[in-house]
Amino acid sequence: MISYILRRTFAAVILLLVVSAVTFAIFFLLPRLAGQTADQLAQQYIGKSPSKADIAAVKHNLGLDQPIYAQYWHFIKGIVSGATYDLGPTTVHCDAPCFGYSFKNHQAVWPELTSRLPITLSLALGAAVLWLISGVIAGVISALKPRSFLDRTFMGVALAGVSLPMFFTGNLAILLFVYQWPIFGSTYVPFTENPGQWANTLFPAWCSLALLYSAIYARLTRSGMLETMNEDFIRTARAKGLREKRVVFRHGLRAALTPIITVFGMDIGLLLGGAVITESVFSLPGIGQYAVQGITDNDLPKILGVTMLAAFFVVIANLLVDVVYAAADPRVRLS
Repeated sequence: MISYILRRTFAAVILLLVVSAVTFAIFFLLPRLAGQTADQLAQQYIGKSPSKADIAAVKHNLGLDQPIYAQYWHFIKGIVSGATYDLGPTTVHCDAPCFGYSFKNHQAVWPELTSRLPITLSLALGAAVLWLISGVIAGVISALKPRSFLDRTFMGVALAGVSLPMFFTGNLAILLFVYQWPIFGSTYVPFTENPGQWANTLFPAWCSLALLYSAIYARLTRSGMLETMNEDFIRTARAKGLREKRVVFRHGLRAALTPIITVFGMDIGLLLGGAVITESVFSLPGIGQYAVQGITDNDLPKILGVTMLAAFFVVIANLLVDVVYAAADPRVRLS
């Protein structure tokens, strides 16, 4: 088991390096291949009507006049040991892990990401608990009572959840439960200040996000349970006289949850990189909203930092899924 975890961890580190190289190439190599010059890239950090001397100074200070591989090396080195940026009369040091420095708002990217991460983490984990419980329960009931009223009701709600976009369900929830019936608050409050108010303001966002994802989990669980309950080992368990509840939950559901684990790990990893639409609709100052600001301002260090953080969470989520697989099924350790 330990050797399996070490192999997967080493593969995760290599994958992170590959993702960092691809991400860096997207932001700095592809524009060059498309015809953008280093002067044009440097001009984005200066403002309107810069002089040639200003462009040359910024290009040199940011290392944009160096080859791409040298720029990538400085980027990786900054993540590990920090980086120092020469701004002319002054220098700015970005402590490790340095994911870049925004020259538009003069802030290091990593501290801004860490300050917003608890908000995105609160949104993702709260919604994950709701969609996992509701989706699995609805899928199990639908599978045990196929073509019944409950089955059609749950699958109808699941279809609506998948079909309705977040900017519709989210705005509808705000209209009904924040303004028309002021049950929930509209301003985010940190958990450390007031846990009750924290949950009160996030609950509409949790429900809106869970409605979208629980629909997928309900359909996956139903499909897996329908297939599993017809397997030979289920008939054998029943023939041995086991109670139906034990057969369903100990044998049937356990086997049907294998694809759910994979999807759940991927969904959590992606959401921790920022739920862009949800955070924008509910005005949550999380990582997703930070990414939108970076795109709007054309601030490459912000976008690059969010992309790298999202990639990190996806890779770590996949690593955890592999470990859970190995614990659930010893045959996986041999792969």
